[in-house]
Amino acid sequence: MVFLSNLRERFANCHSSAWRFEAQPTYTMPGEQDELELWRAGKPMPEGFNSAWHERVSGYVERGVSMGRVRVVRRPLTEYLRHQFEWAIPGNIKAGEDIRVLDLTELDLDLPSQDFWLFDDEIVVDLNFNPDGTMINREQLENPDLSKYRKWRDTALAHAVPFHEFNAGT
Repeated sequence: MVFLSNLRERFANCHSSAWRFEAQPTYTMPGEQDELELWRAGKPMPEGFNSAWHERVSGYVERGVSMGRVRVVRRPLTEYLRHQFEWAIPGNIKAGEDIRVLDLTELDLDLPSQDFWLFDDEIVVDLNFNPDGTMINREQLENPDLSKYRKWRDTALAHAVPFHEFNAGT
């Protein structure tokens, strides 16, 4: 296993696809706390919110890399998820990501609780989190069981709906 300090090298070397399985109900990322507080207070989204990610996504898509993810949810939605659905995800989609939502409230699918990225259908990076949503590390797997990760991706995609079709209010 190789621990990665960030994923930029993986994205830079990606040729065709970058796909994420996103399963945590809350992420406690240092760079997001100020924006979360603004959202809680009912303030408007700051100008240029998440623009660095949007620029990178647009660049990847322009060079032919498909960007996608499935966001797992369970009801009731966490405060973090409500914030993401209002502020982050719409901009990510506009930048070129295909984001789908998988509501597992009443479904029991053979899917992990582990977040991961699957690059070019052959490189797996597990994202490891503490229960409070703080990141432990990013771990690029050596010789992963690709059939397992591909099956998880395919299962998630088969049961997810496009973000704009998901009704977060029910």
